[in-house]
Amino acid sequence: MPAPVTRRATLAFALASALALTATACGASADEETGGGGPAQPGAKGAKINLSPDQKRVRAGKVDAIARLVPDRVRSRGTLEVVASAGSVPPLTFYATDDKTVIGVETDIAQLVADVLGLKVRSHAVDWANIFVGLDSGKYDVGFSNITVTEERKEKYDFATYRLDTIAFEARKNRGWKVRGPEDVAGRVIGVSSGTNQEKLLVDWSKQNVKAGRKATDIKYFQNTSDYYLALGSGRIDAYLGPNPVAAYHAASTGRSEVIGTFSGAGDRLQGKIAATTKKDNGLIEALHKALQHLVDDGSYGKVLAHWGLADEAVRTSELNPKGLPRTA
Repeated sequence: MPAPVTRRATLAFALASALALTATACGASADEETGGGGPAQPGAKGAKINLSPDQKRVRAGKVDAIARLVPDRVRSRGTLEVVASAGSVPPLTFYATDDKTVIGVETDIAQLVADVLGLKVRSHAVDWANIFVGLDSGKYDVGFSNITVTEERKEKYDFATYRLDTIAFEARKNRGWKVRGPEDVAGRVIGVSSGTNQEKLLVDWSKQNVKAGRKATDIKYFQNTSDYYLALGSGRIDAYLGPNPVAAYHAASTGRSEVIGTFSGAGDRLQGKIAATTKKDNGLIEALHKALQHLVDDGSYGKVLAHWGLADEAVRTSELNPKGLPRTA
């Protein structure tokens, strides 16, 4: 395992990505986007990504009828305690140029929701597992961290959806293989992050392959994007299975890798959904759900997704606790 890469190294990658990326994200400010601008197209002149702490985010106004749904304990505090995985995953959550401010699409959506609820955001970046530990203890109110709705998670958490869940296999460029199903990863070395729905899908596929007489997948675990970037680049893994936004961003920005297969995060028979996540029955999910739907309807949500190149993952309706990724055996 390579030595840990610092935030500064991750930032250096993000800066390099910003210079090269034109196909998957737009550098327009919030003011410019009100004119209807979308993601910059390949070759567009003047496109850049703002990586500074001053993001000039798209903002929304307070909606009293929705704000009244916020539990008294949260309203009296005046803050929405938002948790996300440690900020090193562009364009979802990653560190700005000050090396401490977390930016990205998840951060922007959380800010919009807090605006509607009349609350101030307090952001917390932690390791993936500690998102759920913090939600369980009540330390954090809500997770905005590319969290997929699963049937297992629904036993402990409430969900309000806000984005489609698409996952992707990323491999070094021009290797001449695609992933269309389980048989394509038989005998391959595939990286994944533990505790994710991507891991569940990969483990299930490997079991299917063994049952069919094919080789098992050699699954390698990575918790930091910087580590899997190094493993992929050096050839220690054949591919990495992770969120499609991250894979697309990395592939487009470096030119050295490519997406070789995309799938619903919930498998072949169900479209996965990304959702705001709260401890079950903590009283906050209805307010979050109503706020998200308001933001979808007024167009500010769409501007944020377009800004980060994720318009194709937009939803028209926020759902409360929809059917999630099924349990694995």
